Amino acid sequence: MARILGIDLPKEKRIEIALQYIYGIGPAIAVKILTVTGIDLNKRSKDLTEDEIAKIVAVIQKNYVVEGDLRREVNQNIRQHMDMGSYRGLRHRKGLPCRGQRTRTNSRTRKGRKQTVGGMKKKEEK
Repeated sequence: MARILGIDLPKEKRIEIALQYIYGIGPAIAVKILTVTGIDLNKRSKDLTEDEIAKIVAVIQKNYVVEGDLRREVNQNIRQHMDMGSYRGLRHRKGLPCRGQRTRTNSRTRKGRKQTVGGMKKKEEK
């Protein structure tokens, strides 16, 4: 099993796809990494040699921010917006979408489950 930067890559997938299991590496970057290292895109991750894995790790560490460092950087950026008090920061703080989507309907991913409002009965007076 190929292990790159602490991530276990799936054995049976093509290395082009398996690299995308690393946070911060998408389709375009995966292809770039493999062309720079000279590894065949159709090769399965179980067929990689130790030398090829070392090449991939070297290219990733030299040129890209991935995994923990990238997550930390993203969280710091969000926290910075919140501290600044910008519109985006306020939306993050309230747990609402911050990229202009409508919120009257939809946006359930950010807002969570519906909270029913109303339905209170009036107290009876004697």
